[in-house]
Amino acid sequence: MRWIGIDPGLRTTGFGVIDVDGQKLTYVASGTIESGDPAKGLPERLGALYAGLKEVLETYHPESAAIEEVFLNVNPRSTLMLGQARGAVIAALVSEKLPVAEYSALRVKQAIVGTGRAAKPQVQEMVKRLLRLNRAPGTDASDALGVAICAAHHAQIPKAITTALAPKKRSK
Repeated sequence: MRWIGIDPGLRTTGFGVIDVDGQKLTYVASGTIESGDPAKGLPERLGALYAGLKEVLETYHPESAAIEEVFLNVNPRSTLMLGQARGAVIAALVSEKLPVAEYSALRVKQAIVGTGRAAKPQVQEMVKRLLRLNRAPGTDASDALGVAICAAHHAQIPKAITTALAPKKRSK
């Protein structure tokens, strides 16, 4: 199963693509999508995020997607702008008919580091270790990879429960 994780942002949106085979995680790609010059209008910047993500999706062909939920910022305007960037990203994902899971930053950090209060360098280091990378990707790409890893782990839980609860075959 190929997952894409997204860390949405109006200036920079991180993406991370991983392959999952059982418990094995394999790094495929990661990077950032820039919305362009902040002096441009919001519609143009949102369009740049949409187009950039569509290009990533056409390149890597993920089967499922996960995105970080919006957190409430002190500045309501910043929260609104982030929500609009997130909307552009979700539109790109669903236009490709991808199922989209959503996770809070707290849940992602718990899944990756073991604590919801982890700092960005801790997330970067654990992503590097979990994916057996030579060096940690940048913060936006690491956060996106963390979202993909979190989603992959959560997707396996129902399968594990079903397997555990399945009637055992008796040998005669």
